[in-house]
Amino acid sequence: MDPKESAKQLLPLLGGKENIVSATHCATRLRIVLADDDKADKKEIEKIDGVKGAFLSSGQFQIIFGTGMVNKVFAEFAGLAGIDTNDDSDDHKEAVKKKMNPFARIARTLSNIFVPIIPAIVASGLLMGLLGMMQAFEWVEPDSSLIVFLDIFSSAAFIILPILIGVSAAKEFGGNPYLGAVMGGIMTHPALLNPWILGDATPDYITFLGFDVALIGYQGTVIPVLLVVWFMSKIERNLRKVVPNAIDLIVTPFVTVILTGFIAMLVVGPVGNFIGDGITEVLNLIYNYGGVFAGLIFGGLYSAIVITGVHHSFHAIEAGLIASLGFNYLLPIWAMSNVAQGGAGLAVFFKSKLAKTKEISLPASLSAFLGITEPVIFGVNLKYRKPFIGAMIGGALGGGYVVLTNVVANAYGLTGIPMIAIAAPLGMDNVINYLIGLVIAIVGAFVATWILGFKEEDE
Repeated sequence: MDPKESAKQLLPLLGGKENIVSATHCATRLRIVLADDDKADKKEIEKIDGVKGAFLSSGQFQIIFGTGMVNKVFAEFAGLAGIDTNDDSDDHKEAVKKKMNPFARIARTLSNIFVPIIPAIVASGLLMGLLGMMQAFEWVEPDSSLIVFLDIFSSAAFIILPILIGVSAAKEFGGNPYLGAVMGGIMTHPALLNPWILGDATPDYITFLGFDVALIGYQGTVIPVLLVVWFMSKIERNLRKVVPNAIDLIVTPFVTVILTGFIAMLVVGPVGNFIGDGITEVLNLIYNYGGVFAGLIFGGLYSAIVITGVHHSFHAIEAGLIASLGFNYLLPIWAMSNVAQGGAGLAVFFKSKLAKTKEISLPASLSAFLGITEPVIFGVNLKYRKPFIGAMIGGALGGGYVVLTNVVANAYGLTGIPMIAIAAPLGMDNVINYLIGLVIAIVGAFVATWILGFKEEDE
């Protein structure tokens, strides 16, 4: 395909240059904010050479070109449309948010905060797995210096999680990321009891303004620091409106830190902990008492949630589970749903009679097995509808199995085949049941899609 020619064909089908508000791209898709979504001709866009699917989601019209090609098309498209080529443009982010409903905005905000932290969480999960294997198989002496170092390396990300979240959240909320780090540092200060390491130890109390305040830290927590940094960003931005520029550098950070610090220790931190613990308790209740039924429901419906883009907000919940329990039982369920989309896509590949459908469905299905589902969902399964239903059936079956066999992970962010890396540290039985779940989900989706069938458009 010719990227320049594809870009030329694309622009008028999106309503012309005047209908383009902003645009960017991810690894596989153009993401375009349109002034009027109805002017986009989805059917004709999907006929353009190289386009593997198009859909409207999360306030953006998204066009799948695939890894490598999307960069080239975007470069040509940006020149023709006269748009900013900065992929991380704040203007684009604001344009996207304006197109979203309030619930979708919250989901996008949480996604923007937690996605950048994924590498740190995955690295820590893998290190914990390596440490566990070394101890279980006695590869080295228990008091070995290597064990000591790996223990430090693997737990660090979770101990300073509020600092990592503080930096990322401050960026998203419009505050100074270094002040966000300071707030995370206050909440994990060595003077405060570290509940993540010391477990049931009892904290000391001090009296402040007549209130007894527990000197307990927030290491490994999620919601408390999110709320604190949100307050901090509000305070900082409002102060900058009234503090003269000549003294802004001195006054604004000082007042922001001292006000937010007291708010964090006296109000927001304890309230955030209560909310976080409540969410964990509710999830545990559903997981423990819902059993296989919960797995069937979550595994079946997750793909429908992916369509809305809300699924990225689940990272916050998963991070909270890891912090509270030490493992993540939601990720294996999401993984079943993801690979099931690939299984349904494979059925489309073998059953389809159109060359373009085959060209799209096979690579899109393989990407789903690696945890990237958007190409197969929007480019194949949702397009023909019944394969999407088949994938939901496969995801439900796989989800039910992994819940029945208590499959868990020690991080978040990886699904499909790559998730083996963060399932293996929790035991061989965990890995075997995860792999069985994958097979059930893929085969179940394939068979369901084959039986349901689908109708292709004649071209």
